[in-house]
Amino acid sequence: QVQLVESGGGLVQAGDSLRLSCAASGRTFSRYFMGWFRQPAGKDREFVAAISGRGGGTSYADSVKGRFTISRDNAKNTVYLQMTSLKPEDTAVYSCATAPRFTSLGSEYDYWGQGTQVTVSA
Repeated sequence: QVQLVESGGGLVQAGDSLRLSCAASGRTFSRYFMGWFRQPAGKDREFVAAISGRGGGTSYADSVKGRFTISRDNAKNTVYLQMTSLKPEDTAVYSCATAPRFTSLGSEYDYWGQGTQVTVSA
């Protein structure tokens, strides 16, 4: 069983930066691939970024590539999503999740956090 708790969301203006955190329970955090997903109001959930267990591999959605950075601190059981140059279209509930393999498919992630709201005003 893994519990994930996101934090760091909020209301910002276009062009601002924000860092999301996802704290995980469990002593085997480094074994999990981690991903960030987002779900805009009234729309489907979409992949944002993923990172391998030791952080050596990362993957990003085209819409955030060059603006967002995923990282992790296994000593703190935490994964981060640094978001820069935010746009109104980045507004969504952001959730982190664990997966047994490196994937961008939400269906392959098994544990999810409750999500944190990010709102970007124009």
